Amino acid sequence: MSTTQSERLRGLLDPLVSAAGLDLEEIEVTRAGRRRQLRIVVDSDEGVTLDACAELSREISGALDASDVMGEEEYTLEVGSPGADRPLTEPRHYVRAAGRLVKFRLHEGDDLVARVLAVDEDGLDAEVPGVKGRKPTARRIAFGEIAGARVEIEFNRKDKKEEEA
Repeated sequence: MSTTQSERLRGLLDPLVSAAGLDLEEIEVTRAGRRRQLRIVVDSDEGVTLDACAELSREISGALDASDVMGEEEYTLEVGSPGADRPLTEPRHYVRAAGRLVKFRLHEGDDLVARVLAVDEDGLDAEVPGVKGRKPTARRIAFGEIAGARVEIEFNRKDKKEEEA
């Protein structure tokens, strides 16, 4: 049975990432001149610290050196978090985006910007901001309606802790 490099990498990396309490979001191998770059993206409900990425990078590097998954060619290893503008593709991504403003592209062709309030296994409850002094409206969005979604960066939004004070 033949397996692809991506499957072999996922098989090697999944247990290491899980043991660190993180989710393996993406594995990407690209060519950069004569070298290859192995980019690994991890995340968690609490986010990912730079120290966690550095520690995981050391563990992954050791595991890769002890295996033949990357072959004999040189490569650069990069371990990081997904960043604020990454696409939301899994239910856990929407859970992590609770309280955030998200731009949804719906299958019906409409774009919608709404704040994620709650998420369950079927979809999410959102609040669509009011326009021109109107009150916000509630909306239920099923995961099946969503063609794509990204968190909108809000520079002037108050943190929940500031609002509670």
